[in-house]
Amino acid sequence: MSQNILKNADLKSTRKRRLLLSILQTEHRAMTAEELLEHALPILPMNVSTVYRTLNTLTEKGILTKSLRKDGRAYFSLQTHDHYHRLVCNVCGCVIAVDSCPLQELEEELERQTGFTITGHTLEFSGICPACLKKQTN
Repeated sequence: MSQNILKNADLKSTRKRRLLLSILQTEHRAMTAEELLEHALPILPMNVSTVYRTLNTLTEKGILTKSLRKDGRAYFSLQTHDHYHRLVCNVCGCVIAVDSCPLQELEEELERQTGFTITGHTLEFSGICPACLKKQTN
C-alpha cells in the first residue's frame, strides 16, 4: 500500500519512506519524528535528520499531515482527506477521538462563500484529561 501512495505522489519508493508510512499505518496515531525513529531503528538503520527530511517531503506531497501541539513538538499522521476530531491531553499526550461532527454546516457555508471545495478537515482541542486532573488535585 505504501508503494502505491508514493507512486501516486510521484515519489521514489524507498525502503525508508515505505517503512515510515507502514509504521504510521500500523500505529493509527500521530507520531513525532523521534517516535518514528524509535520504531524504525530495529528494522532499518537511519538517523533523525533522515526521518525529518522524509517526513517533510511526505507532508509537502500531501501524504502526511503535520500538527504542532502545545508540547512544542511536531506530530505526523497519514492524510486521509477525510475529517477527524480529537482531544489531546497537554500533560500525558493521550488522544481521544471525537465521533460527532458539528462542522458540516460551516463547511457548506464556507464552500458557498468562497467557491472552495473542501475535501476534509481536522479539529483538535487541547486540555487536561480526567486522569491527569485527578493526579494534579491529589
